[in-house]
Amino acid sequence: MTGRGVVPVAGAVTAGVGLAVQARLNGELGSRVGDGIAATLASTVVGLVLLLLVVPLHPAGRRGLRLMRAAVRDGDLRWWHLAGGVCGALFVAGQGISVGAVGVAVFTVAVVGGSAVGGLVVDRFAIGPGGRRRITVARAAGAVACVVAVAVAGHGAWGGSGTVVVALPVLAGAAVAVQSALNGRLGVIAGSPWPATLVNFAVAATSLAGVLTVRAVSGWSSPVRLPAEPLLYLAGVIGVGVIAVATIAVRHLGVLVFGLASVAGQLLGAVVLDAFTPGREPSVATIAGIVITFLALALATHPRFRRPEPGHAPTES
Repeated sequence: MTGRGVVPVAGAVTAGVGLAVQARLNGELGSRVGDGIAATLASTVVGLVLLLLVVPLHPAGRRGLRLMRAAVRDGDLRWWHLAGGVCGALFVAGQGISVGAVGVAVFTVAVVGGSAVGGLVVDRFAIGPGGRRRITVARAAGAVACVVAVAVAGHGAWGGSGTVVVALPVLAGAAVAVQSALNGRLGVIAGSPWPATLVNFAVAATSLAGVLTVRAVSGWSSPVRLPAEPLLYLAGVIGVGVIAVATIAVRHLGVLVFGLASVAGQLLGAVVLDAFTPGREPSVATIAGIVITFLALALATHPRFRRPEPGHAPTES
């Protein structure tokens, strides 16, 4: 890996650590509320309010919003390029529906598998801003090694899922890859990650609110009561930083490599969090999973396998 590539990889790993913290906070808030989707909507609204208070007031933010609006009007951006937040909402819905049936470990491996395959496909068809990248043996091996790493890290947490269908978490993982690509494209158009992050949060909040509305109308949900502890809602603030970093890093790394680095960060963050949680010391399997993930990342980020195809060079900042 060149020195120039170290910074975006480090950013992606840091974003993964942020995702681990975000997941822990959302999980705690969800357990307090008793509704994972409602809890995630609450933290998402916190991030959205923060962005609405900052982005429109900053000249670069207003300019980025105008550039995105002009790009949609001129056809340089399609309407579906703005739908990255829907993918985030799909991931949350996948958590709420699948985790109880297949367990956290199976869900995580399925998501990573979907994200790895989705990253390969997204990079191949240049959906993101980083240009078209070939599906080489090394890149495919890196994706497979990443799935193996999470499977090893989750050893001991596997339940008796048997032949339970895991199509939804696989789809959720693929949606995460698409979300990273779309947000990266918006960031290039806007010239800043913050307008793209604002659009992502607005779409995600609208999607989650829509799901809750449908549930309420259908009689599938009951009123929830949100806890008063402010720290539980920091997940939304962390999410702002994670998406902003992803918007920048994915244009330099491609979706697959960004996903691998993010998974490495998530595992690393989980170990750190467990180390400070009484009775939850990191297992040997988890540490082994982290080592495998970083090896997979090193393989996929080798300069020989990261170059985009001729004629599809990534946009530089």
